Amino acid sequence: MAKSIIKRYRCSRRHLRTISRKKLRSSTDLGHRNYSLYVNRVLKEVVPQKGISSHTLCVMNTLINDIFELIATEASNLVHFRNRCTLTPEDIQRAVYLLLPGKLAKNAVGFGSEAVNRYVHS
Repeated sequence: MAKSIIKRYRCSRRHLRTISRKKLRSSTDLGHRNYSLYVNRVLKEVVPQKGISSHTLCVMNTLINDIFELIATEASNLVHFRNRCTLTPEDIQRAVYLLLPGKLAKNAVGFGSEAVNRYVHS
């Protein structure tokens, strides 16, 4: 019996090449990241005497993962619609501006750019 292989195309230097299905992974295979440690650290910096329940941490973790997935999907769509192969920081910024409302998007892009600059120059 012959196996049917679903092929997808991945961008390479100026041409498309096929890859087999075995090499592809979906977001469900990778799982979601746990941000509870980072949420606790930020909370302790802002309000040192307050704590947070495990249920609230779970809700915050779900919120962060959902927003991350939405931004990644929108940025990927922007790259695809412009027929490019490389995801740039400008694509991420445009995705944030498209998904988040006005001032929240402006603050998110500003803090994100500052964090990237600090990381690059450290």
